[in-house]
Amino acid sequence: MSEKVVVIYSGGMDSYTVLNKAIRAGYEVYALSFNYGQRHVKELQVAEQVCNSLNIAHKIVDISTINQLIGGSSLTDDIDVPEGHYEEESMKSTVVPNRNMILLSLAVGYAVSLKANKVFYGAHSGDHAIYPDCRPEFVKKMDDVCRIANYEEIEIVCPYLNNSKIDILTDGLKMGLDYSETWTCYNGREKACGKCGACQERLEAFALNNAQDPLSYEA
Repeated sequence: MSEKVVVIYSGGMDSYTVLNKAIRAGYEVYALSFNYGQRHVKELQVAEQVCNSLNIAHKIVDISTINQLIGGSSLTDDIDVPEGHYEEESMKSTVVPNRNMILLSLAVGYAVSLKANKVFYGAHSGDHAIYPDCRPEFVKKMDDVCRIANYEEIEIVCPYLNNSKIDILTDGLKMGLDYSETWTCYNGREKACGKCGACQERLEAFALNNAQDPLSYEA
C-alpha cells in the first residue's frame, strides 16, 4: 500500500505544485483546504475542481469563525489589499496572525486520524521576507513539535522551503503542469488584478521562465 500523506492545498500555484509533486512521488494524497475567512473563495473552488479531476480525497474545512480572534489582515478584514512586490513593507498587512501554525496543527490532527505520517505545505523562500510562518526556523520548530505532539510522529515537509516561486514554476513546468488550474490573486474578481504582491510574484516567475501565464489579467 502507498504511504498516506496530507497536503495543505490552497488552490494557489505553490500548493498545486506541491500536491502534484507528492502524487508523482507515489504517495496516497489527502488534500486539505481551509476557509479561514479569506476575502474570496475562488482558490477553494479551483482546488475542488483540481482534486475532482485528479480523483483524490479532498476536504474543505470552514474555520472562518477564528476571525473573531485573529483579525487585522487585509486578506480577511475590510482593509485594502496593497499593491506592489512582496518585499515592500506595505505587504505586511497581508499577514494573518498565526495562520500556518493553526493550519498545520489541524492538518497534523487529520494526518494522525488517517494514519498518515507526513504533512506537506508550500512555504518557499519568496515568503520569507514578510511571512514569519514560512521561514526555515518556523518550519524546523513546527516539525520538531509535531513529531512529539501525538503518539504518532508526524513530519512537516516543505519541498520548496529554500526555493523561490521561480524555481517552483520551473519544476512544475518540467512536470507538464497546467497553471490555468490555479488562482493566485488576493482579489477574487473574474480576472487576476496583476498588481497585488501575489500577482506580481507570479508574473515575475513566468517571465523569468520565459513562459506565458495562462490566466487572464485586468492589467
